[in-house]
Amino acid sequence: MHDDVAPARRNWLALWNNPIALLSLTALIWAGHSLVGRLAIGQISPMTLTCGRWGLALAPIAFAARHTLRRDLRMLRSHWAYVAAMATFGFTAFNALFYVAAHRTTALNLSIIQGIVPALVLIGARLIYGARVGLLQALGAMATIVGVAAIAARGEWESLRALAFNGGDLMILFACVLYTGYTLGLRRRPKVSGLGFLAALAFVAFLTSAPLLAGEIASGGFIWPTPTGFLALAYAAFLPSFLAQLFFMRGVELIGPGRAGVFVNLVPLFGALMAVGLLGEPFALYHVAALALVVGGIALAQTGASR
Repeated sequence: MHDDVAPARRNWLALWNNPIALLSLTALIWAGHSLVGRLAIGQISPMTLTCGRWGLALAPIAFAARHTLRRDLRMLRSHWAYVAAMATFGFTAFNALFYVAAHRTTALNLSIIQGIVPALVLIGARLIYGARVGLLQALGAMATIVGVAAIAARGEWESLRALAFNGGDLMILFACVLYTGYTLGLRRRPKVSGLGFLAALAFVAFLTSAPLLAGEIASGGFIWPTPTGFLALAYAAFLPSFLAQLFFMRGVELIGPGRAGVFVNLVPLFGALMAVGLLGEPFALYHVAALALVVGGIALAQTGASR
């Protein structure tokens, strides 16, 4: 028995100390979330998935944060308005919009459009904090925005002039704006542990998503989860909400936020490959161009930031 446990522990420690593997897995989990959003259609209702996700994630997150949680909570209580805003916009509203958008657009579009967040963060940091933006960063942000515009217009530039966009694409774009605000707000995070902060956000996200679930039930939109629905819920709760957060925090600890941020490039790339390979979604020429612009733009911006 001990012989079986020892190799498992060694494998876990090897993974825990390998930033490349941790951050690649993080990107893969985040990318897979777009597929889950699509697979959940008809299997579990959007607000059930939003609320249930944070309800289920609370237990493992609180357990992981148990050593510092009591001390962290004392500090977080004095910043309750900040915590409430961050959880409501960054977790509850983002996820609710994401799952509703999944009913109206493809996993491929969901994956690629999310690639705009680094560009929006760059612009927001310049406008709000006066952060310096280099030429490469500006060009990278511009390329990413053009790529996302190509997706929103379905490759038909006349749609841009007529402002005729798919509703799901616009919803996920607005969700990305909210998540950008959340990301920029992290600069003002109280001096608490990452896991303690995540536990507080998850708790508030569960509370603020409960009224959305109640409204869904009252309107007749509630769908009791099927077996596939429960699998989607388990994925959302334990992988992007918990495990990916742990992996990303550890990756940042090992190689720093600048180098860890480069792995964001992989999210739209992984998501697009999985959407086409696993869901069989059509991959048009404008998707190729958009993906190249988004991933290339993120890489260019990261290169500029490093310099």
